[in-house]
Amino acid sequence: MRGVIVEEHGGGVHRVPAAEHLALTSAVLTDLGAPPGPAREQAEMLLEGDLRGHASHGIRRLPVLAERIAHGVLDPAAEPEPVWRTDSVLTVDGGTGLGPPVAHRAVEALLARVPGTGVAVAAIRRAGHLGMLAPYVERMAAAGVAGIATTTSEALVHPWGAAPAMIGTNPIAVAIPTAGEPVVLDMATGSISRGKVLDHAARGEPLPAGAAVDATGSPTTDATAALDGAISPFGGPKGYALALVLELLVASLTGTALGRDVRGTLDTTEPVTKGDLLIAFAPTAFGTGTPLDPFLDELRALEPAPGHHGVQVPGDRARAVRARNLAVGVPVDRTTWEQVRALRT
Repeated sequence: MRGVIVEEHGGGVHRVPAAEHLALTSAVLTDLGAPPGPAREQAEMLLEGDLRGHASHGIRRLPVLAERIAHGVLDPAAEPEPVWRTDSVLTVDGGTGLGPPVAHRAVEALLARVPGTGVAVAAIRRAGHLGMLAPYVERMAAAGVAGIATTTSEALVHPWGAAPAMIGTNPIAVAIPTAGEPVVLDMATGSISRGKVLDHAARGEPLPAGAAVDATGSPTTDATAALDGAISPFGGPKGYALALVLELLVASLTGTALGRDVRGTLDTTEPVTKGDLLIAFAPTAFGTGTPLDPFLDELRALEPAPGHHGVQVPGDRARAVRARNLAVGVPVDRTTWEQVRALRT
């Protein structure tokens, strides 16, 4: 089926067949100079963002990518330069290229190396926004390898105890293979995404309590005031501490920027200065193993507490949302869809 198939939420959101989403995005990227393979890899990551219900990592990023290419700060045809520094440490210069193709080449290199080393790490610099991190570690888990991925981002989050945005949302993803579906964690260390703040501001809807502060550092549910302030770390000081150590770890191992010096994924004119870290573990190299599925099944079978629908394991919800959206169509904002279609004219 071709074209928009379902309209939702007062006309603002449509559902589009996944194949059409992928074809349009791939075509736009090819028009912009990306070779077919990298164009599809980038398009697949934008599709994954929308399929899993994270529009901030979906097709709405494509106009920003197009402008970055137009301004010469993103090279859609760049070839990454990987160098094995030791048997288990890979550094990758992304050459200011599209993030997903660079990261996928790094994952391929780790999967080829980790059976012999037990642990392998890729430190990436000068690569565009990777999109959602879960697909990279899911790819490792599909090969029987446990994976961790983390990255830095622009300073959008305030440190605990102060008002200015100084820390990235700094997401982390972990995938652990099991006999069934892998356990997959993919979370940011901010309490809300910048995209959701923008969405709430556009619709005039309040933010959840505790999600952000205004320019004075006072908690606010006013999304417009939050845009002049900062996102709050999830979990208060614990989320701040986690965000900080991830930022320090990534920057120190990739040789990339910190705090307000991180640029290049939200803007359209600045060279990318964030870093990415991918870590692979081969369970067989450790000589022992514990069956995981019986415990996971026990968790899922627990009697729901009052007000809850039961226990899920990390990854369950995302798989369910993805499967539904594949069946009924990918949710896409109407304005964003038209902007992307216009890139082909």
